[in-house]
Amino acid sequence: MGKLDGRVVLITGAARGQGEQEARLFAAEGAKVVLADVLDDQGEALAKELDEELGEGTAAYVRLDVSREADWAAAVAAAKDAFGKIDGLVNNAGILRFNELVSTPLEEFQLITQVNQVGAFLGIRSVAPEIEAAGGGTIVNTASYTALTGMAGVGAYAATKHAILGLTRVAALELAARKIRVNAICPGAVDTPMSNPDGVDPDAVAELYKKLVPLGRIGQPEEVARLALFLSSEDSSYITGQPFVIDGGWLAGVGLF
Repeated sequence: MGKLDGRVVLITGAARGQGEQEARLFAAEGAKVVLADVLDDQGEALAKELDEELGEGTAAYVRLDVSREADWAAAVAAAKDAFGKIDGLVNNAGILRFNELVSTPLEEFQLITQVNQVGAFLGIRSVAPEIEAAGGGTIVNTASYTALTGMAGVGAYAATKHAILGLTRVAALELAARKIRVNAICPGAVDTPMSNPDGVDPDAVAELYKKLVPLGRIGQPEEVARLALFLSSEDSSYITGQPFVIDGGWLAGVGLF
């Protein structure tokens, strides 16, 4: 018996990184997974791989630009066509840009807001009615360590992640009566393509987090996926409206050594 037997979960940004690992773990735990992304080749290849490993009809890929309302409508229709219902959503898709606030072009700020914040809003608004129709379920929003503190150089990103916590809390209040639980995960440094831009020395990154993070290392996407699984399963049946930090202790405070 898997923790998600009988569930159908739509995961955005599922072609790589945290979303990929969430898709793999959720499918292994018995869910039918709808992989949504704009990276078509990677998303389609992952869906095919999961079908081959776990059985035909385990996964379906759908192209979804989370900032576009029409794409959400099409993704929901495709998911229902493939699996008949949706009773789980992981709003994982997001983008990150490094820039000082005073150097951030308006277009860059708006792009990050459109993908990260508006994308999460559209996901909740588009999928919640389907989850209710299925008899209830879960929504997991991907926020960030920076949703709970500041970090120089990522002002636009941090602003959207703070907003996602607000959306999470309001959605939890409004959707509780519809048997929908809504929570947020707040990862710190995680070893994904988004966190490791081209040209950055991986050894230097490892050394940086060895000093910054109490546990002495960068996090792995598989670890974040396990938290998303917990919040999507009955293991968290009495939890809603909460942020869950997974950061190796980074947010705990300043160490002495």
